[in-house]
Amino acid sequence: MSDRDAFVARFGGVFEHSPWVAERAFDRAAATGLTAGNVHSALCQAFRAALPREKLEVLRAHPDLAGKLAIAGKLTADSTAEQASAGLDRLTPEEHQRFTALNDAYTQKFGFPFIIAVKGLTKGQILASFESRIDNSPEEEFETACAQVEKIARLRLQSMLPGDENA
Repeated sequence: MSDRDAFVARFGGVFEHSPWVAERAFDRAAATGLTAGNVHSALCQAFRAALPREKLEVLRAHPDLAGKLAIAGKLTADSTAEQASAGLDRLTPEEHQRFTALNDAYTQKFGFPFIIAVKGLTKGQILASFESRIDNSPEEEFETACAQVEKIARLRLQSMLPGDENA
């Protein structure tokens, strides 16, 4: 296995189901060192340099919050842990119904699921963000979702490479 293959195997899931981001980031990350900050910077530069349709594919790779995949137990390990940390695995029937309605309306409007870095947030904070962001323009929400993807990547890298909290 090459260094590139090992890098992609280790960091290819940081951007949800999008190992191409790690593939494109390898040279920069290898040159700067494997700290959470350096890997995050390299991954984000690769993501930002991607074509809009490629970024959209990354956004669409994310699951709905508290959606069907979560109920079926088909989220990635990272997504499962992240959603559970915010209590999204313990919604009341009414809360679940609200998340489902917002997920459906958001995806219909923007063409990708609502994305937010849930670590450290409560269900209420997530719902409030959901309800305010649904009024964004498509362009504004695309940029917001991309920024959230990068934040999720930073949080994931900090857990993968402990001791480097400056990512």
